[in-house]
Amino acid sequence: MIEVTDLLVQRDGRAVLAIDHLRIERGEVLAVLGPNGAGKTTLLLVLARLLAPERGRVTFHAPTGPITSDLEHRRRISVVMQDPLLLDRSVFDNVAAGLRFRHVAPEEVRRRTEAWLHKLSIHHLRDRPGLKLSGGEAQRVALARAFVLEPDLLLLDEPFSSLDVATRQTLASELRRLLHDTRTTTVFITHDQAEVRDLATRTVWLEDGRPPTDTP
Repeated sequence: MIEVTDLLVQRDGRAVLAIDHLRIERGEVLAVLGPNGAGKTTLLLVLARLLAPERGRVTFHAPTGPITSDLEHRRRISVVMQDPLLLDRSVFDNVAAGLRFRHVAPEEVRRRTEAWLHKLSIHHLRDRPGLKLSGGEAQRVALARAFVLEPDLLLLDEPFSSLDVATRQTLASELRRLLHDTRTTTVFITHDQAEVRDLATRTVWLEDGRPPTDTP
């Protein structure tokens, strides 16, 4: 689905990410590992077309051919960060926000939002303000907001790292089920080896912005 070639991202004249070649296959769950400062989040921002590299290409291969428009690329992905970044509105409105931004018909917005509120077990919170939730509840809302868009590519930047162990394990288990059911191609950053074992179908290790060798 995604092919990264000859990629270089620099900061203050120093290479923070340099990848000769990386392929992300449709339907796989790729874990990106490495120490702090290894370039993991930088890679996610480049894949999301939120950061432009100094050199190289990120090609999104759709069934109809390569996608060349940044806007069309972004419309096919969802991103979940460590901080859920919820709006000061109801849980329902937070989950529905992306669909409304894309001008999806109101009845379709309601149907899809209600469905994902149930799938993430937060329907009972639908009218609660997004800023009045616990950490685990907020991340459930962030996941629902991502999945409701039915993305071709899901990008996760350590979404459970700030949660307690029990909540993290529960959410990881639910995410595994959702990824299995939806077959959503996923790239996620983590330091948690249990998450890697539970979720990943393949791993990539970054250090000083580079994989040890070219990654197929």
